[in-house]
Amino acid sequence: MRTHRIASMGGDGIGPEVIAAAEHVLAAVAKAEGSFSVDFTRFDWGSAMYRATGRMMPEDGLAQLEGFDAILFGAVGAPDIPDDVTLWGLRLAICQGFDQFANVRPTRLLPGVRGPLREELGRQIDWVIVRENSEGEYAGVGGRAHRGLPIEVGMDVAVFTRAGIERICRHACELAMARPRRLLTVVTKSNAQRHGMVLWDEVCAEVCAAYPALTVDRMLVDAMTARMVMKPGSVDTVVASNLHADILSDLASALAGSLGIGATANVDPTRRRPSMFEPIHGSAFDITGKGIANPLGSFWTGAMMLDHLGEPAAARRLMAAVEAVTARGAVLTPDLGGTATTGQVTEAVIAAIGGANA
Repeated sequence: MRTHRIASMGGDGIGPEVIAAAEHVLAAVAKAEGSFSVDFTRFDWGSAMYRATGRMMPEDGLAQLEGFDAILFGAVGAPDIPDDVTLWGLRLAICQGFDQFANVRPTRLLPGVRGPLREELGRQIDWVIVRENSEGEYAGVGGRAHRGLPIEVGMDVAVFTRAGIERICRHACELAMARPRRLLTVVTKSNAQRHGMVLWDEVCAEVCAAYPALTVDRMLVDAMTARMVMKPGSVDTVVASNLHADILSDLASALAGSLGIGATANVDPTRRRPSMFEPIHGSAFDITGKGIANPLGSFWTGAMMLDHLGEPAAARRLMAAVEAVTARGAVLTPDLGGTATTGQVTEAVIAAIGGANA
C-alpha cells in the first residue's frame, strides 16, 4: 500500500481548525479507496512561534519539510503582528524557498450554493486561475529609507523575467489544453506598466504560439474583473501576474459563494520539492474558536493535493462527497447561509465519502 507523507501546518486563526478537519476527511478517503494511506506530521509554526522565538518557522524549516510528499497549509496572519512579517516569514518563505512558482486556483459554483450573481450567470462559473507565484509584484525587491523623516520613501519593484514568464505561461497552456474548452486568457496591465508587463505580453505571446489548438485572448486586469462578473461563461483558464491573479482569484471565490470554499495549490511542476496546498480564506480571527469555520475549502484543497500525488480517483471521490453535501443544503456553515458547525460539515462529508463513486 502506498503511503503519502504529508507535512500538516495549521498556522494561525481558523487554520488549525480547518486543517484538522481536512486530515479527518483525507484519512476517510484513503480508507474508502483502500489503495493508499496518508501519514500526517504536524508542524506548529506560525504567529505563536513568532511571539516565543521571533521567527515564524525555524531557521532550518525548509530542510525539515524537504522529504515530505506534500504540505497541507491552513492560514497565516495575526492582528498583533504586521502582515508582512507573518506572510514573508512563513508562507512566502516556503513558496519561494521551494520555488513553487505556479499557484493554481479552481473556481466553480458548487451544487446547492448560491453566489451573488444571477443564477444563470453563476452556473457559468468554471474557471482555473493560474498565478505566477515567484516574482512579479511580490518579488520582495525594494526597501525603505529615511524612516520617520519628511523625505521617507518606500519602494517595491515588480520583477518580471523571461524565464519566469515562460514557465508560468507554459504551465497555464498545459492546464488549458487539458480542459474541454481549450481557452486561455492572458491578463495584463501593459498599457500602464510599460516595461515588465510589456515583456509579459511578448513572452506569453511567444509561448502561446506553440499551442495552436488553444484559443487565446488578452485582457487588461481592470476589464477582466468586469468580464468575470458580467460574462462569466466567456472565461475558462486565466494566467496572470502575482498581484493581479491574487486579486482576481479572491473575486472568483466571492462570486462562487464564499471565500471559505476557495482552494489553491502552490506547485513546483518539476516536483523537485514538495508542493503546498492551502484554502484561500485567510486566518479569519473574527470567527476563530467559534467552531463555525467553513472547512470545504480545505477539503477541495485536499482533493487537489490527492490529484497531485497521483490519486485522481480519490480526488474525484472527495469532490463528489463535497458536492453531495452542498447539494442537499442541510449542513452548511453560516457563510453559506446555514447553521452547521465545522465538525458537522466534516462529519457529513465523511459520511458521503462512503457512498461517493470514484
